[in-house]
Amino acid sequence: MKKLSIRAVVAIGIGTALYIVLSLVSIPLGFIPNTAIQPRAALLALIAAIYGPVVGGAVGFLGHALADAFQYGGIWWSWVFPDAVFGILAGILAGKYQIEKGGFAGKQIVLFNAAQIVANAITWIGLAPVFDIAIYAEPVNKVFAQGFFAFLGNSITIGILGTLLALAYTRVKARSSSLDRED
Repeated sequence: MKKLSIRAVVAIGIGTALYIVLSLVSIPLGFIPNTAIQPRAALLALIAAIYGPVVGGAVGFLGHALADAFQYGGIWWSWVFPDAVFGILAGILAGKYQIEKGGFAGKQIVLFNAAQIVANAITWIGLAPVFDIAIYAEPVNKVFAQGFFAFLGNSITIGILGTLLALAYTRVKARSSSLDRED
């Protein structure tokens, strides 16, 4: 088994902490219970896109589990696991996005958003409702409605905020890597 680099461990720690803090920020969808638009989705997509599937999966799992524990005193596992899966799926193509290389533009933006929409569909329309039914015996109609609106909210949030964060990060990264050292 390959060891995690120090950079990856630090990214997991910082990403998890930021995820927990951003869990406090949400816009509830009043017509669908326990479903909200949350900027933490954009952070998770960005972390996964920069550091890859292992870091993305770890931040999704740890961030969601700890945020649930701190905010609600319990962990809603049927949504923790899908967030981890989202982090893994969003991070699979990390090298293709070229965020670290300062090349996040055009085709990379389209790829990033196509990947996050597919990952959101798999996790929130597929996994989360099935886990809600299997683990908690939740009503089918309720959980599939929640899953669909979580998919929609996350896809839009990542499409806008996640793309803007990735663009800002890639610009800062490109500038810092192009600096010449003067002696």
